[in-house]
Amino acid sequence: MTLVILIGASGSGKTTIAHAIAKRPVMGASVFFFDSIGVPSIEEMIRECGSGEAWQRTRTVAWMLRLAEQAKAGHPILFEGQTRFSFLAEGAAVAGGLVYTPILVDCDDEVRTGRLTGARKQPELANRNMMNWARHLRTEAAALGHPILDTSRLALEDCIDWVSAHLRH
Repeated sequence: MTLVILIGASGSGKTTIAHAIAKRPVMGASVFFFDSIGVPSIEEMIRECGSGEAWQRTRTVAWMLRLAEQAKAGHPILFEGQTRFSFLAEGAAVAGGLVYTPILVDCDDEVRTGRLTGARKQPELANRNMMNWARHLRTEAAALGHPILDTSRLALEDCIDWVSAHLRH
């Protein structure tokens, strides 16, 4: 069983890549999306868990437990979401040492801004906080030695091939 987890800031391309892989049944991979559980308002997150970060941590751990169950079938799994590397590690430990490969899907700020203000029609996300979050994830991935897929100048097919190669190993 191979579990590959795509994380990254908004506009990086992680969801686009995951949807494209999901449409290719020959891969045999099960694809899961963090946001499929629904993402409440920040007020609801605070009410439920005390903060947005605590909500994200709680949901990431729950997802890792769910993915551990799915992994028992032995098929490749791709999971996509916006979370922290530390939350993935915590969830994997809670799930009994779940083995996974985290991949940061990233792009430069100019490309991210173009994607968010263009096709995504979410210009409110193209802000300093999002760019700082992307920078934080980039720095953390490099420090932890996790693979980084820079989608800034790559065609979607090249990104799919890159992720698919990790799913096959």
